[in-house]
Amino acid sequence: MKICVLSDTHIPDRARELPAKLLNELKTADMVIHAGDLVDPAVYKALCDACKDVRVVSGNMDPSELKVKFPQRQLIRAGNFSIGVVHGWGPPNQLMGVVKDIFRKEAPDIVIFGHSHQVCNQKEGKTLYFNPGSPTDDVFAAFKSFGIIEITDTINARIVKL
Repeated sequence: MKICVLSDTHIPDRARELPAKLLNELKTADMVIHAGDLVDPAVYKALCDACKDVRVVSGNMDPSELKVKFPQRQLIRAGNFSIGVVHGWGPPNQLMGVVKDIFRKEAPDIVIFGHSHQVCNQKEGKTLYFNPGSPTDDVFAAFKSFGIIEITDTINARIVKL
C-alpha cells in the first residue's frame, strides 16, 4: 500500500495550487493523508480527484467550514498497522510532546502530524513519527516537501523534496 502524506498546504496564501510533482504522485497512491491546514476547500477536491481514498484532519489555520467537516484527530488502519493523524499545535520545540500525548493510549505504529512545516521521519520505540513538511511553504523549513509511506509487512517512509 502506497500512502502519500502532506500537510500545511495553506492555499491560496502560500501557493495558488499544489505542485505538479505532488499531484502526479497522488495519482499513484492507494491513500492520501493530509495532516491539516488545507485552508481552501478546493485542496480537498483536488486530492479527491487524484485519489479515491483521502483522509484529512483539520488544522489550526483551517476555516470553520473545514473544522466541522474534518476531525482534529483520526485513527486509520492500513494493512496490519495503525496510523494516528493530527495536525498539532503550539511552539515547534514542544510539538513532539503534544503529538505523543495525543496518541499515548492508542500507541499507533505511525503518528502523522504537521503544523511546524518541518520534516520528521523518526522512530521512537515502536512508533514512527512522521511530519511531511509543507509542499507549498519553505519559510519555516529548509525546503518544500511531502511524504510517501509504503506499507507491506513493514513500514518504509521517506520525505520527498520539491
